[in-house]
Amino acid sequence: MALKVKAKEQYQNIGKYAGTFRYVMMPELYTALAQDKVIKEAALRSGVSRGVMQACWDAAGEVIKAWATEGHSVALPGLGTMRFGLRAKSVANVNDVKSSLITSRRIIFTPTVELKDELASTSVQITCYDRDGKEIKRVTSTDDGTIEDPENTENENTENGGSGSNTNGTDGGASGSGGQNQGGSSTGSETGSETTTGYALTISTSGSGSASITKDGNAVASGAELSEDDEVEISITPAEGQVPTATLNGSSIELTESDGVYTGNFAMPGQASSLVINTGAADDDGFDKD
Repeated sequence: MALKVKAKEQYQNIGKYAGTFRYVMMPELYTALAQDKVIKEAALRSGVSRGVMQACWDAAGEVIKAWATEGHSVALPGLGTMRFGLRAKSVANVNDVKSSLITSRRIIFTPTVELKDELASTSVQITCYDRDGKEIKRVTSTDDGTIEDPENTENENTENGGSGSNTNGTDGGASGSGGQNQGGSSTGSETGSETTTGYALTISTSGSGSASITKDGNAVASGAELSEDDEVEISITPAEGQVPTATLNGSSIELTESDGVYTGNFAMPGQASSLVINTGAADDDGFDKD
């Protein structure tokens, strides 16, 4: 068993390597497994009937949902634990504490050691494509299998079940957002001697479409702090017959279509950057271009 990754030669519109072609790696897109298929397979492996497995599946889901929303960290057998958390702005005065400071609610999954070990030991097969989409090389990974730690909260503030500190050093800065203000514009707040710059990614999914934004195969949430040259991948499934668009601070990002899915990528232009993600109409985000 191996994880499949593609490395595609893509033109860089922005960032340090703007105007050049570079090979960018991203996970191959897999189809989502339907719940019925998972239940059928689990029933076959456990030896119980499909109806019993469906009842157990539904009951477990209800228990997990109920306990997690009460503040518990709930075990997912064989996988890890799940809990709810939040991102919120900090204030100096207790009289300013109110629910509107909450910028987002989160679902946090922490994998078991066994699951992380399984992922670390799984090989990665990389298929390389040139700018014309022609396969030119295949590589089997020899990386050390380092797994990202989901419990690293040093850039986060108020979180249910976690800890962290506000790194902005100014009132009203959104935790984990690099100084994003409520209006979503760049603030340039100071973190030590380093200035945090905001960048806005605006995606038009053309109606009822969907989009995912990832880095190294992990989802990127709006307000995430990224470093210079961090590669961000975009995958958009637009409404039928529509063509989506993507811009970073007003600069167009080239998208490539395959089987109705549009993909693209960019490298973060500056150090200590926060990425604010807007979906809908690809309007001007109002950010000052770096």
